[in-house]
Amino acid sequence: MNILILGGSSFLGRAYVSDALARGHRVTTFNRGVTGPDQAGVEAVRGDRTVPEDLARLVEGRTWDAVVDTSGQQPHAVAAAARLLRDRAGHYSLVSSVHAFADWPGRPVDETSATLDCPADTPPDQPPANALKAGCERAVTEYFGERSTLLNCGLLIGPHENVGRLLWWLERVARGGRVVLPGNPDRALQLIDARDFAAFGLGLLEDGRTGRYITTGPAGGTTMGAMLRACAEATGSDAEFVPVGDDALLAAEVTPWTELPLWTPDQPDWAGIWQAGTARARAAGLHSRPVGETVRDTWAWIGRRGPRTTPYMQGSTPLGIAEEKEQKLLAGAV
Repeated sequence: MNILILGGSSFLGRAYVSDALARGHRVTTFNRGVTGPDQAGVEAVRGDRTVPEDLARLVEGRTWDAVVDTSGQQPHAVAAAARLLRDRAGHYSLVSSVHAFADWPGRPVDETSATLDCPADTPPDQPPANALKAGCERAVTEYFGERSTLLNCGLLIGPHENVGRLLWWLERVARGGRVVLPGNPDRALQLIDARDFAAFGLGLLEDGRTGRYITTGPAGGTTMGAMLRACAEATGSDAEFVPVGDDALLAAEVTPWTELPLWTPDQPDWAGIWQAGTARARAAGLHSRPVGETVRDTWAWIGRRGPRTTPYMQGSTPLGIAEEKEQKLLAGAV
């Protein structure tokens, strides 16, 4: 196949490129060249998807069997690309998110769940919001209709992660000592390796499958406690995990999700966060490798990457708890 990847140099896009090349496909990437170098073997086209002249230069003299959009964040930008590509590509595969669903994370969701209200013609440069993903989906289906695939991504982990949730935990556990094990150690997590996501997405293209698929790990595929033990095993750490319950964490004003990445309290607002239905994707061939394998591979990649000198960030929010605050939690733990 001849595939255009919008993005392609960072994390999931990188995984798509690696797998597509390994399968023998021809790959064009379109990105600004900011987040990383393009991989050998691609036709790299530099440009900004929000600039009409750059998009026009991309499509000049080119056609593709399929487009994979790993970088769509704003409906206006996705609509501009889809409108220009609808007669130059046979298929459009959009990496969306479970954030697009109206009931998530408070309730379990599946492919039939309602999405948030956001039109395809939403004006450009909107501040980050979950609803924008739903608008991006509508932009794709408006121009590609049944020639489109929507992949509602869950929590991605793996080598080259560009947010840092698993990376923060690996580095914290590697330092050893007493480490907060937040919430219920047996609370299930639902995680997917970016390489497994990309393999599934490419398999759908090869099989000509369309429609919506929730693409994440199996519900109950691992737990917070199991993930942290895998971090200790991968890093060779002597860390002592100290359980600290939800009530104590909330009383200490620990911010869920960011101060202790992946931790969410057992409360109604978070009740469905790790219960996204993946039956349709599993039936279509989605495979998830063991989380322990991903943790080992990610730690090996961190070793090749070398030390990081800046905080991991989710948007404008730093990830990780301050050492002084963690020590106070540990001092109060039974």
